[in-house]
Amino acid sequence: IFLPKSYDADTNKKYPVLYLLHGMMQTNDDWFHRGHVKEVMDQLTASGEASEMIIVSPNAGGDMSKGHWNGYFDMPGWKYETFFFTEFLPYIEKTYRIIGNKQNRAVAGLSMGGGGATAYGQKHSNMFNAVYAISALMSIPEQGAQQFDDPNSLMAILTRSVIENSCVKYVEDADEQSIVQLRSVSWFIDCGDDDFLLDRNIELIQAMRKKVIPFQFRVRDGGHTWEYWHSALYICLPFVSRSFGK
Repeated sequence: IFLPKSYDADTNKKYPVLYLLHGMMQTNDDWFHRGHVKEVMDQLTASGEASEMIIVSPNAGGDMSKGHWNGYFDMPGWKYETFFFTEFLPYIEKTYRIIGNKQNRAVAGLSMGGGGATAYGQKHSNMFNAVYAISALMSIPEQGAQQFDDPNSLMAILTRSVIENSCVKYVEDADEQSIVQLRSVSWFIDCGDDDFLLDRNIELIQAMRKKVIPFQFRVRDGGHTWEYWHSALYICLPFVSRSFGK
């Protein structure tokens, strides 16, 4: 958890919140230790490019080769989405001085977490004002579920959950009421030109264009790397800052 510098000095002040989701095989430490969220946030608030906010990175993973679960959706034996919205988010917003409404709540993430952030913004559009997706796992082609020798392995279960919660299909299948709800969120999709997930991101923005859902889309130089994800913070944090309160 990142707390603004003024948090202890002004004990009556409440803040907007950004939930920052990590990628596959990673943990909640990675955004801080490898992405250097605190250093970037301190720099951007000092320069006035980002507003003060609380940043929370929940743990939804680990090394699956060591038996750790991964994923932001409900799966057999891993009801993570239910946990996030019924236990984790309410606890965080009760424990810390968070404004706690849609206008002041955003979600972002990288890779698996980018897909998770997008899906959360889609399915819980009443909760989030802005979504920033980086190198996001927006979907997996159906044939991707057929590649596993053990259909009960953690990776196979995770793959099926991503297919079942496809961000692309959600938009393609959205009815008029859902489209109106999706338009209430500020969307930003950011993916590198050398990223293996670029096509999945393009599929999403094509679906959003057809449904006339506004978004920002950036294809920058880079791949599926921490260098890219770290650099994305310099766009992400000002973007959510501009979105808060609107």
